[in-house]
Amino acid sequence: MKNQSLLFTCSLDTLQETQKWALVIAALLQKFDVLALKGNLGAGKTTFTRFLIQSLTSPQQEVPSPTFTLVQAYETQKGLLFHFDCYRLESPFEVLELGIEDAFTTGISLIEWPEKIDIFLPPNTLLLDFENTASRRLKIYGNLLWKERLTPLLTVKS
Repeated sequence: MKNQSLLFTCSLDTLQETQKWALVIAALLQKFDVLALKGNLGAGKTTFTRFLIQSLTSPQQEVPSPTFTLVQAYETQKGLLFHFDCYRLESPFEVLELGIEDAFTTGISLIEWPEKIDIFLPPNTLLLDFENTASRRLKIYGNLLWKERLTPLLTVKS
């Protein structure tokens, strides 16, 4: 992803912190946004995504990991949201068969394991990099458009 710079870093050491930041990002989302969720297995990508989707649908919404289905679609208060999991893809071109190009022009897209399909990611993709070392951290990378959208909300929430 070109023209990305580090915009913000936050802690995700507790489930409550993960939920808080998922709600912050969910509040920002608009139609056609693309979020790329990068991180090792167990870093918190799916938990974060579950909180985000439930905040836009209902707390009871079942949000399974699309590891085997590869994509799940949800009707949300902000329109369609597509949750892609690219972990099992052997070639980046396989994502085209999942309808990712249509998703980019129809609704909001959340993509786990984006490094597998980076050649297809739009330049305005927001990268959420989940680190799971001694502590859990979330690093948010984006372009100038994302910086303008994130700054007011992040200064209030941090």
